[in-house]
Amino acid sequence: MTLSRQTRRGLLLGCSLVPAILALQGAALAQEAAKPEDNSVGEIVVTASRIDRADFQAPTPTVRVTAQDLSVGARPNIAAALNDLPQFRATTSAQTTGTNTGAGNAPVDLRGLGISRTLVLLDGRRFSGDNDLNLIPSVLTKGVDVVTGGASAAWGSGAVAGVVNISIDRAFTGLKMGVERGESSYNDAKQIRLEAAAGKSFADGRGQFVIGGEYIDNDGVIPKDSRPNVGRWATVSNGAGRFILAPNVGFANAAPGGLILSGVLKGKTFNPDGTLRDFNYGTVVGTNTVGGEGPSNDDLSPLVTPQKHYAAMASLTYDLTDKVKMTAELRRSRMWNDYIWFGDHNRGNLTIKSDNAFLPAAVKSAMAAAGQTSFTMGRFNTEAYPTIDFERVSTQGTIAFDGSFGDSWRWSAYYSHGENENNIDTPGFFLTQNYANAVDSVISPTTGQPICRVALTNASTNCVPINLFGQGAPSKAALAYVTGTPSQRETSKLDVGGFSLRGEPFSLPAGPVSIAVGAEARKESINRTVGALDAAKAFTTFSFSAMTGSYNVKEAFAEVLVPVIRDVPVFNKLEVNAAARVSDYNTTGSIWSWKLGATNEFFPGFRGRITESRDIRSANLTELFTTSTTGYNTIVDPKTNSSVYVLTNGGGNPGLTPETAKTFTTGFVYSPPALPGLNVSVDYFNINIDNVITTVAAQDIVTRCANGNADMCSRVTRDASGTITRIVSTYVNLANYKTDGVDAEISYATDLDRLIANAPGRIRARWLMTWVNSLTTNDGVSKIEYVKSQGYSFGLGTPKSRMTGSLDWSGKVFSANLRARYISPGNYNNTVDLVNGHIKAYTYVDLGVQAKLPPLAGHQIELYANATNLFDKDPPVSSLYSPYYDVIGRYVTVGARMRF
Repeated sequence: MTLSRQTRRGLLLGCSLVPAILALQGAALAQEAAKPEDNSVGEIVVTASRIDRADFQAPTPTVRVTAQDLSVGARPNIAAALNDLPQFRATTSAQTTGTNTGAGNAPVDLRGLGISRTLVLLDGRRFSGDNDLNLIPSVLTKGVDVVTGGASAAWGSGAVAGVVNISIDRAFTGLKMGVERGESSYNDAKQIRLEAAAGKSFADGRGQFVIGGEYIDNDGVIPKDSRPNVGRWATVSNGAGRFILAPNVGFANAAPGGLILSGVLKGKTFNPDGTLRDFNYGTVVGTNTVGGEGPSNDDLSPLVTPQKHYAAMASLTYDLTDKVKMTAELRRSRMWNDYIWFGDHNRGNLTIKSDNAFLPAAVKSAMAAAGQTSFTMGRFNTEAYPTIDFERVSTQGTIAFDGSFGDSWRWSAYYSHGENENNIDTPGFFLTQNYANAVDSVISPTTGQPICRVALTNASTNCVPINLFGQGAPSKAALAYVTGTPSQRETSKLDVGGFSLRGEPFSLPAGPVSIAVGAEARKESINRTVGALDAAKAFTTFSFSAMTGSYNVKEAFAEVLVPVIRDVPVFNKLEVNAAARVSDYNTTGSIWSWKLGATNEFFPGFRGRITESRDIRSANLTELFTTSTTGYNTIVDPKTNSSVYVLTNGGGNPGLTPETAKTFTTGFVYSPPALPGLNVSVDYFNINIDNVITTVAAQDIVTRCANGNADMCSRVTRDASGTITRIVSTYVNLANYKTDGVDAEISYATDLDRLIANAPGRIRARWLMTWVNSLTTNDGVSKIEYVKSQGYSFGLGTPKSRMTGSLDWSGKVFSANLRARYISPGNYNNTVDLVNGHIKAYTYVDLGVQAKLPPLAGHQIELYANATNLFDKDPPVSSLYSPYYDVIGRYVTVGARMRF
C-alpha cells in the first residue's frame, strides 16, 4: 500500500474537516492517567503533557507497557523489551556494538529517528547515562509510557520523536527475589540473572523505603560466523555492473602467516613453520576473496557483546505534612567486560627486504635468483588481536518535593546530580614507529643473531625484532614491543533541577480551565583524558582523543487546557490544549517550541484527537564531545564498482547547530461501552525535521559522495590505487529528515467465561502495528528513501510495516502467553543494486508459561519458562548487526520468582 501525494493531501484535508478540528490543531501528549479526586499529594503520573487534571485525556498517542509486558521473552533490559514493539528500532544494542566503543549500550530509538530524538525520563525526570536503560533495574520498574509524538514544549529538548517514561514502583512492600538462566539453541549466549527488591513502610505509614537491584552475566555470541547467514557475508560485485550478497568473504590481501603480494613468489602464504604454499584465493573481487581461505575479523570477534552488569536503586518517600511529600533516590550501576575486538592487520602495506633476519632461506634464494630486493606482504595478525576492556559506572542522586495548597493547586520541585564514568583499555594495537623498526630486521654482524636494523646505528635502542613468517611466529617480547594500549578515562556529569505549578484557576461552562507553568535548568559536562601514547598519536590505526566540554540551558514553559464544549451532540467533550517553551542554550542561544492540540468525544467511547507541534533539539554531549569511535564495515564503492572492508571513525562535532521539527498527528480512540475491555486506536503521524543533527552511515557517505556532495567526499580517504581506506562519520547537520505513517493498536481483556461458559481464567489479546509510508533524508544534493531498506546494518532503514500480536491467559495456578512479531518484506539496501537483495516477510513466535506453586509459609513462588524465536528461524543473509532480525536463534530462559 502506497499513498500518492494527492491521497496524503486528501487525508490531511479530510482530517481538517472533521468536527474535532474546529477545536484547533494541536500537539499535546496523551495518556489516561488516574488522579486523586482531592488535592492531597498523590502519585505523580507523567505523560507528555504537564496538565495533571484527573480526567484529562491528552491528544497525542501513548502506548502503555506494563511490567508484565516487559517480562515477555525475558529480555536482558528494558530497552530490549521495548525494541520488540513496532514503534522502536534497535539502533544500538548488544548485537550492534560488538566492534565499537559503545559496547553493550541499551538506549531506545522511536521510529528510527535516532536515539537522541527519544527523550527518556525516570518518573518524569531526566537521568544521566545517555538513556542507557541497562542503568535501570527492571525489578523496580512498574511500567513504561511511550509517547509517540513530539513533546519538546512539555519536556524539553530531545523529545522530537517522543518520550519514554519509566515508572518506578515506590510503594512496593515486602520482599521479592528472582533467579533466571538462559541459553541459545547454539549452546551459547548463556546468561545468569539475579534480582531482588524489598520495601517497608515506617512512621505509621507516612514513609516508605524501597530498594532493589539486579545482576546479569551474559557470555554473548562469539564469533560472528557462529551463525548461518551472518558472519563472513558481504556485498561484492557480480562482474556485470551489479552486486550480490556473497557468503564466505575474506581478505584477499592478508593471511594469518603472511601473504606475499608482489614479486616472484606472489600468491604464496607462509605455513606456521615458515615454509611456503599456494594461497587459496577462491574468487577475488577487489580486496576480498569469495570462497577461498581469506581470513576475516568475523572469525574471531563477537556477534553479541558479552557483558556483566548490575543496577541498583534505593527510594525513600516521606509525607512531611499532609500537603508535602519528599522523595529521595539514589541509583548506582556498573557494566564491564573484556573480549576480542577487531584486528589491527596489515593488508598489503608491509615491505619485506631480502636481508630480513627471519626470512626463510628458500625465499631469499628465490628472490636472489629473480634479482628481487623486497616484496610487499599482507598479514592477518592473530597473535596481537586487540581486546576491549570496558567499564561504565553511573551514579545519580535525586531529591524531589511534591505538594498542594488551596483548593486546586499542586506543585513539584526537584534537583538531581548524576555522574557517569566510561573507562576503556584496548591492548594489542600496533605502535607505528616500533612496529616499523621491528619489522625491518637484519642479522647482527657481531653476534649473528636477529636485530632491528635501527640497532646498527643506535646501540641504545630497545627494539625487539619481530618474525612475521608463519602464524604464531612472533615472540612475546616482540609483541610486547610493537603493541600498546589505547586508553581513555571519561566522566560526564548532569545537574538538573526544576519547578512546576499546576492547577485549575477558574471554570468555564464546559468545565475547569487547567494550567501548568514552570522552569527548569540543567548543565551537562564531559571530561575525557587519554593515555600518553594516544596523545602522542603513536598508534597506527586506532587511538582515543582527549575532549572537554559543557553546555547549560535555562527553560521556562507554560501549558493550558481549555474545555470548549460539553454534552452537546457530536461535541460531547471538546477540549483544546496548548503549550509553549523557551530554551536558552549558552551554546546556540534561545529557541522556541510549541504545541497545539484538541480532543473531542464524538459519541460515547469514540474520541478523536489531533496535534501539531514545533519541536526543537540542540546538540547533546554525545554529539558535541563524544568519544571518537572506531569500527569496520564492508561497503560498496560506486567509483570502482567494488566492495571494500573499510575503517570507519565517528565522533562529535562542536560546530553543530540546533534542529527544528514540525510534527502532525491525528487519529481516534474507540472503547465501545457495549463491549468492556475492548480498545481500538489508529493514528497518522508526520514528522519533518530540518537542519538534522545526525551521523551518516558509511555506505550513505560514499553514495552521497558519488551523487556529487563534496562535503561527503571530504570524509572518504583513498590510497594511491584509489581504494577507500577510511571513512569519517562524525555528526553533521543535514538539510532534512522526514517520515510519515500510521500506528494502530487493538486490545481486548476479559474473563474467559464471558466467551466460553465456565472457562477459567482471564485472557488479554493485543495487536500493535506501525506502517511507514516514507522515511527520507535530504542533504541538499540527493534524497534517499529508507523504507524497505531494512537489511543493511548501519543505515536508517525501516520495514514498511511491523506488527506485534500477543495472547495471554492467566489462571489461578497456570498462565501462558503467545506472541508473534511480524516484519514485512523489503530489501537489504536500497542504495545498492543487488541481484539477491530481497528479504522475505519474517514472523517470529515467542512462548512463555508460568506456574504458581501453593503458598509455603506465606511465601509465593512462581516458576516460569520463555522461548523467543520458538521455531529457531534463521535470519536473512548478511544480517550482521541487524536491528530487526534475530541472529541468536531460539533462546530459552527458565527461572523462579519468590515473594515474601
